Amino acid sequence: MARVTIKEIAERAGVSKTAVSFAFNDPSRLSKATAERILQVARELGYAPHPIARSLSTRRTGVIGVLVPQDVATMLENPFFIHFLQGVGQACLEEGFFVLLAPPIQGSLRKAVDRAAVDGFVVMGLDAHDPVVELLRRRDTPFVTVDSEPLPDVPSVNVDDRSGAQAVMQHVLGHGHRRIAILGFESGENGVWQRWKSTMKWRMEGYAEALATVGLTPDHPDICILECENTLDGGRRAFQRLWQHSPRPTAVVAMSDIIALGVLKAAQEHGVEVPSRLSIVGYDDVPEAQIATPPLTTVYQPSRGKGEQAAELLIRLLGEEPLLEHVVLPTQLVMRASVGPPPA
Repeated sequence: MARVTIKEIAERAGVSKTAVSFAFNDPSRLSKATAERILQVARELGYAPHPIARSLSTRRTGVIGVLVPQDVATMLENPFFIHFLQGVGQACLEEGFFVLLAPPIQGSLRKAVDRAAVDGFVVMGLDAHDPVVELLRRRDTPFVTVDSEPLPDVPSVNVDDRSGAQAVMQHVLGHGHRRIAILGFESGENGVWQRWKSTMKWRMEGYAEALATVGLTPDHPDICILECENTLDGGRRAFQRLWQHSPRPTAVVAMSDIIALGVLKAAQEHGVEVPSRLSIVGYDDVPEAQIATPPLTTVYQPSRGKGEQAAELLIRLLGEEPLLEHVVLPTQLVMRASVGPPPA
């Protein structure tokens, strides 16, 4: 069946093709009665504007892109991202926007930016001086950063990572642990924590502040620092490496719940009781942390609220509202049963 054209609508409504275009893209240029008559005819004929043609006309797509540093399958394994995207989706639903996930294409985020037909981006977890961030700035593409060092001229949303990390490490130390493994995300720095940036840097600063209260530093021989994939399997593999380490840690402090849950799973598979032989803490407070066995001590961050705030800032930015907000959301220590005193 042939697609209905604006020419047919114009003939049926007794108007020009330009008037039909105005009815869909800029109805303020027509009388209310004329615009309503055109739209009624379009409905009767089953017409809808072609999205590509409409975006060329309006220079808008009505789509917000979420630029993420991982492939979609890996990202959606982590409940944190699911809740973050629910927040983005809620804000977009209220304002009439669609959401497009933009993961790396063949390992390249630049290709993702080039191919994504969006009005702007929520950019997750990229360093402020990442080439992709610089590309968006050069192209004058509206964007909001999340979990990144704030730029002076770009809106951002972060959480108080430093205090959250300090609190959870202090909790572990308060139980008497001194042989501690810290599990960060893969950064390309091979565990050289002094070169970590943004989220990992802030959390490490919080851990270091807590360690200093008992005379330890991240470089102390009893503190083991590893990078691992931010997945369940990443946590499992990290446990296997740690359990070959001598001496073995008595506590694992992971920078995400998904890693901590992977460590917990691997510990159980190896017959290591938690927390009597190994204490484990995470970060995020995803729902799975509460129903784990034992329930996971962690740091709550408002994952869904972070996504909603980021999308709201971007939508306001697309509305050409002067905007330089840097939002910092609170965190909170959540104490459960995965931490106990170190084994004798």
